[in-house]
Amino acid sequence: MTDEDFARLLLDARRGPPVPDSIAPADEAQAYRIQALVSAELGPIGGWKVGAPGPSAPPNCAPLPASALFHAPKTLDSTVFTQREVESEICFRFAADLPPRRLRYEAPEVIAAISTCQPGIEILQSRLANPDQASALALLADSIQTGAFIWGEPIAHWQTVDFASMRIRQTIEGGPTKESVGNPAGDMIRLMLWLANTGAVWAGGIKAGQIVTCGSWTGKTKAPATSEAVAAFTDASPVVLRFAKPLTEAVPNAATDRQ
Repeated sequence: MTDEDFARLLLDARRGPPVPDSIAPADEAQAYRIQALVSAELGPIGGWKVGAPGPSAPPNCAPLPASALFHAPKTLDSTVFTQREVESEICFRFAADLPPRRLRYEAPEVIAAISTCQPGIEILQSRLANPDQASALALLADSIQTGAFIWGEPIAHWQTVDFASMRIRQTIEGGPTKESVGNPAGDMIRLMLWLANTGAVWAGGIKAGQIVTCGSWTGKTKAPATSEAVAAFTDASPVVLRFAKPLTEAVPNAATDRQ
């Protein structure tokens, strides 16, 4: 299947039937080309998600459409976000561009380009029929199930924070509570270095104003259709996300009720 055909399937799945599990990119390079084609249709890139299965594992990434980024607290339509799997994360907002270049970026340059560090919640929403059974390449092509990202208030003096010992308590109304310490991917600067030097190069690099979120601290957890999720990191303001059904479903029709 061509890059363009796969990208069209993913775009159409946002409004219609999901992409069958049997369809997958041939390799990682094709998965990233498909990401780029889909991203071009979704509008400006507002940020990136980057992560890795472990501290020494190779990272992967996906662009975040600006239209899918929101400041907390935020209420999302649960009939649109049907998957409603939430993950607590830490993101960084960049104040300076990191454009592609021949000389590799080093950690001090990446850190100097960051303006703020913020807690957040990512909402997964796949275009694949069964994301839990899909191949890693199919998930990568689908921008690693990017749905939306909710960011909270900046963390004061983040440069002095020991992220390895930072705690997260994620609560979901009507669902389980999760607690953990540190990001399973390890050093988040390592992830952003890879993004600046490799992952974001096709899009012109990381740009000022964009956020970069560095993977789940809690794993994914399903939220009920009407519920509140809270991500509470150590020494950070809680991030609040709510899911609700459309207001038109909840409010009676006054004219009909009077008949």
